[in-house]
Amino acid sequence: MQRSTVNGGSSQHGLQGRHVLAIILGFFGSIFSVNGYFIVRALTTHSGVVAEEPYRKGLGYNQRIAANDRQTALNWRADLDIKATGTITLTLHDAADQPIGNQHVAVTLGRPTTRAFDRTLALTETAPGIYAGTTRELAAGTWIADADIQDRRQDLDYRIRRRLWLTP
Repeated sequence: MQRSTVNGGSSQHGLQGRHVLAIILGFFGSIFSVNGYFIVRALTTHSGVVAEEPYRKGLGYNQRIAANDRQTALNWRADLDIKATGTITLTLHDAADQPIGNQHVAVTLGRPTTRAFDRTLALTETAPGIYAGTTRELAAGTWIADADIQDRRQDLDYRIRRRLWLTP
């Protein structure tokens, strides 16, 4: 037996307007949900900033190249040793293999992907040309060490950068 409707036809059991509305709302709702998730993740993770104040750094680029040339001409040898326990030792020698003392040495340790774990440590001279310091224990993985050596006798800023891997 057929059901009759107002206009005399049979009732519809197929795709209706409310079904189409539910499909469209579900589709766009999932798109908005995924986009919202990615926007939140993008705003709460790495900022994407590679350099602070890139314009100012760009203005001083030629001076940095000149400083690098002066540093290379010195022919200093810097040996940086970092242990997982947090012990940092820097040994400085000049071109004649003589220790270089009386320097102001600061080392910044950090992860290559975030600044959340950055720490800066001033090293003290324990013997002529040997500078040491201790920070808290370092977790396993990749670390970047930036050493900034300022010569107190001359206007010189000597920099070294080392990438190291600490095994677990």
